[in-house]
Amino acid sequence: MQARHVPSAPSVPSVSAAVPEVVVGIDVSKATLDCYLDGPVGRWVQVPNDPAGVARLIAELRPLAVRLVVVEATGRLHRRLAAELLDAGIPVALVNPQRAREFARASGCLEKTDRVDARVLAEFGRGVRHRTLEKLPAKQAELDDLVSRRRALVQVRVAEQNRLHDELPKLARRQGERLLRLVDQQVEDLDRAIAGLIDGDDDWRRRGEIITSVPGVSDGTARQLIADLPELGRLSRQRIAKLAGVAPLAADSGTHKGERHIRGGRGPVRNALYMAAFNAMRYCERFKRMAEQMRTRGKAFKVIVTACMRKLLVTLNQMVKTNSMYDPKLNVPVP
Repeated sequence: MQARHVPSAPSVPSVSAAVPEVVVGIDVSKATLDCYLDGPVGRWVQVPNDPAGVARLIAELRPLAVRLVVVEATGRLHRRLAAELLDAGIPVALVNPQRAREFARASGCLEKTDRVDARVLAEFGRGVRHRTLEKLPAKQAELDDLVSRRRALVQVRVAEQNRLHDELPKLARRQGERLLRLVDQQVEDLDRAIAGLIDGDDDWRRRGEIITSVPGVSDGTARQLIADLPELGRLSRQRIAKLAGVAPLAADSGTHKGERHIRGGRGPVRNALYMAAFNAMRYCERFKRMAEQMRTRGKAFKVIVTACMRKLLVTLNQMVKTNSMYDPKLNVPVP
């Protein structure tokens, strides 16, 4: 079972006023889970990062009034822990390790050990509002892994193609060409597996049909958005744009009005939107007109593409939310 962010505010279990709430920070490593229980009497717990250790930790937390468990995103290492905690009815927040480290520095904590990290995460959870996680089907984890693997192979393919442009010895060139053929075959295998997963799920299949109804948006883009942006159709246009990292962020101070730039968000989603917007500017009349109008106003190409990325995402978000195919007359306001 996979866990992922949802936009709702953290759920707070109803507890008696006599029972103080506990916020738990867990530093996840391959071998162990170092936990700090931030409550009236703060204490540490360390368990192995295996099914028995997770079960022991849950047994330790069940009698307590746990308001939130804070875990850093660690690739695959945190998945079992987060899923088991959610199954036990314990709210979990997944945080960016960089944000947790910045919080530690801002709190004056410069040292770094597993115990220190666990305590910082608990304090981070108590002092800052976080989104909680929700349980997603096991197929979502499989889809995420397949899409991630495909993304890695595409990077290998680009690197090998770039090397073949150089003057190489015959042996090196033959090996490069052989590797490229193997990578191409593996990418095709992954495409079939991803397509099979999506086609086998009614909701995913319908979502893919909606996304690809926009001229210029490919099946590959739809698959990436389904895997990397399951929140599509469930958030407001402002929040979905910020989540994907295509919202222009203010940089003002006093009377100074700085330029708005995009930053943060989910890199793979932003990359997928870039190519989709680039194609939509060529094949979709709405985005073609939008790009032309901005071009006549003297906007730089990057600004035009970024604006089209955001409008495309907002349009897709509205389409998925209303379960409707692309309509050229659909009015999606974008400031």
